[in-house]
Amino acid sequence: MPVISRIDLRGHAPGELTRTVLTSVLPRASLDVEAAVVQVRPICADVRERGARAVREYTQRFDGVDLASTRVPQDVVDAALATLTPEVRAALEEAIRRTTRVHTAQLPAEAPTAVTGGLTVTGRFIPVRRAGVYVPGGLVAYPSSVVMNVVPAQVAGVDEVAVASPPQADGRPHPVVLAACALLGVREVHAAGGAQALAMFAYGTEDCAPADVITGPGNVYVAAAKRVLRGVVGMDGENGPTEVAIVADDTADPVYVAADLIAQAEHDELAGCLLITTDEGLAERVDVELARQVPLTRHRERVEAALAGQGACVLVDDIDAALAVSDAWAPEHLEIQTRDAVKLAARVRNAGAVFAGAYAPVSLGDYLAGSNHVLPTGGTARHTSGLSVFPFLRLVNVIECDRDTLATTAPLIDALGGAEDLAAHVAAVRVRVPLWKHHDSL
Repeated sequence: MPVISRIDLRGHAPGELTRTVLTSVLPRASLDVEAAVVQVRPICADVRERGARAVREYTQRFDGVDLASTRVPQDVVDAALATLTPEVRAALEEAIRRTTRVHTAQLPAEAPTAVTGGLTVTGRFIPVRRAGVYVPGGLVAYPSSVVMNVVPAQVAGVDEVAVASPPQADGRPHPVVLAACALLGVREVHAAGGAQALAMFAYGTEDCAPADVITGPGNVYVAAAKRVLRGVVGMDGENGPTEVAIVADDTADPVYVAADLIAQAEHDELAGCLLITTDEGLAERVDVELARQVPLTRHRERVEAALAGQGACVLVDDIDAALAVSDAWAPEHLEIQTRDAVKLAARVRNAGAVFAGAYAPVSLGDYLAGSNHVLPTGGTARHTSGLSVFPFLRLVNVIECDRDTLATTAPLIDALGGAEDLAAHVAAVRVRVPLWKHHDSL
């Protein structure tokens, strides 16, 4: 019996493989964020009302830890770095270097645009003053998430970056998370998780000043808190269970494909794992490899649950149909293991990140490609980008205009202001460049 289910879409033209048609066909874990909002809203309101005391009480209730303060002492953060193994430190330092390089290239140039005559518009990209970064944790450490969130904030020029991560039994975030913070020069770390951590960043407490932007992945309650707090503070996406789609043809190595499906399934029992192929023979070979590799993986039960629940192999007639299915699903991660993979990657419309070729697995992007691994899930790649410098920047236009150019533009403002019945708008221009026949009345 195949480890993942089979969906046969052969016989369907690419134009027929739309999101509307495939929503009920392709597997994907569903999170009831709205149901979680009902539970999360009172927590956020309580933190707004009672501040640090409320955060500590929820930390004790949900994490079983009684804290005098959410703030982690700096000597504890520094000590974590001192105990980091040389191998992990070297890997984190290289991840920081590569991620910094990629995100620095994202910074937009500021140059005036000559609109007409003496009118120029200059777009200034101004960083927010303070960012709150959420790093999921507890028993599992995600130092890579520290890198992926803190680096773009620092590259963007954010003055203050504070990190929050759930405490372990000792009342502190995982030591490798603390060490990553120390490597990046983060001077403010909080032992707080879940909705209460996001509310702490949004409203501020006695232990933590309010942030202007919050980024970072988390569970359904973190996603719900983002929905509740959006508008109070800037947010990145509501990241849900991770997912991968692999577009493959007969040239793909089934060993690689199976390994990549297992790697994604390792994250979460709700992980989505989709193989889209033009070759039924590859599908059969991947089934054989999954049957061989899954029993050998450390988190076998988690992997089996994900593959059984949200795993599928989709058979299509050709590569055009494969790309249509992928665009309809809009995966967080898309691997292309085909002939001319780079050319096909240029045709992708909906994906959080695209990994082109047999030697660009998602694991590379998770850690050391330099790209960001905080990516849109649940089909939101149709309208949302992965994390970059831009959530930490605000575009402010600076408009300059001389009198002659305003005078030549004034008749157009007369027309539009008149059409909208906003006479004062017209007058604000005409007081500067009056119509001579009306000059005396002005």
